[in-house]
Amino acid sequence: MDLASLIALAHEQGASDLHLEAGLSPALRIRGALRSAGQPVPAQTLLGFAREIIGDAQWPGFLERRSADLSRTIQGVRCRINVLQSSRGVGFAIRLLASFQATLEKLNLHPDLRKLVSNQHGLILVSGPTGSGKSSTLAALIQEINLNETRHIVTIESPIEYTFRPRKAYIRQREVGRDTPSFEQALLDALREDPDVLMVGEMREPETMRLTLNASETGHLVLATVHSSNCAEAVNRVAAAFPAEIQSAVCAQLADCLLAVVSQRLHFRPELNIRVPECEILVATHAVKNFIRNRDFFKIISSLETGAEHGMWTFRRYNAWLDSRKQWYIPGETPEPVESESSEPAATLPPLISSAKSSAKSGRPAEKGAKPGGRIEIEPVEGGLEDILKKLE
Repeated sequence: MDLASLIALAHEQGASDLHLEAGLSPALRIRGALRSAGQPVPAQTLLGFAREIIGDAQWPGFLERRSADLSRTIQGVRCRINVLQSSRGVGFAIRLLASFQATLEKLNLHPDLRKLVSNQHGLILVSGPTGSGKSSTLAALIQEINLNETRHIVTIESPIEYTFRPRKAYIRQREVGRDTPSFEQALLDALREDPDVLMVGEMREPETMRLTLNASETGHLVLATVHSSNCAEAVNRVAAAFPAEIQSAVCAQLADCLLAVVSQRLHFRPELNIRVPECEILVATHAVKNFIRNRDFFKIISSLETGAEHGMWTFRRYNAWLDSRKQWYIPGETPEPVESESSEPAATLPPLISSAKSSAKSGRPAEKGAKPGGRIEIEPVEGGLEDILKKLE
């Protein structure tokens, strides 16, 4: 028994999560319900798994914090892994991410969501309870920009869940703890890195929220997540994270920069045998902005009910749209489009001077096989600065 075989088993069973605890059988979360699988795992075995996956360099930090967050690709499956110390020993909580590149179509989300990322600046919040697919929706929105626009995207995550291959966009992904010490430092750095789009994996602390709001006010499109059950609660939660004496100023700032809030939950559809996101979508109209500025969050619900013409969706109306939907993406059954040179979007970041002109001016022959304005192909790799320095030694 090893960690790779357990993850392979979870993937075969269609599980979204794998839980390992010393002395207990592995538990798989399938369609939202936990099921046991296999024999109990000894504490010493789990300790060995933890030591191997964390590595000797980071092991002292785990012993100090008693937890570690990381992401790995194991058995071809991208995993978000939390290693924790419990009363029984070392345990694991592993989220198995989608094996396909997240897009709005592949997540069965409403196509109107792509209108949100057409904005050049402002704040988009994606909310929902834990395990509702917020990170996947964020990844789909980022991929929508990547496939269609030439923008500089900086993501700040803990840990990196989905890796992006730049197509039209120029993408940098930073992992908190590996590439930057904190969300706060990464946000301060980002304002000096000429970004067009910022993606904040999660707004946890008031300082992170403050810097995120500041970034959205300074001409950047910012996408972030927050834990809440609906749109009104998401906005209220951001405001309530700050001391009472500055909440009025925060609400005014939030009203000025907010573009939309997407609240979602996953619902199993037995006829498709998959879980599908159900969404509530709040668009920041003038009326909604006034409610936020005056802290009348309870009035947002009425705006959602009457705001269909502005692109708003209540859970009830969104469910009616899902019931009428005819075409679905079903992982493993819907054929993937074949990528080719002609079908992939070409990068629209042309060189300032073409290869031919550059070589003519410099007197050097153009490189054999070079294609002016060719597609950007950068494959993300795991590791960070420490790994690069080790290779150079």
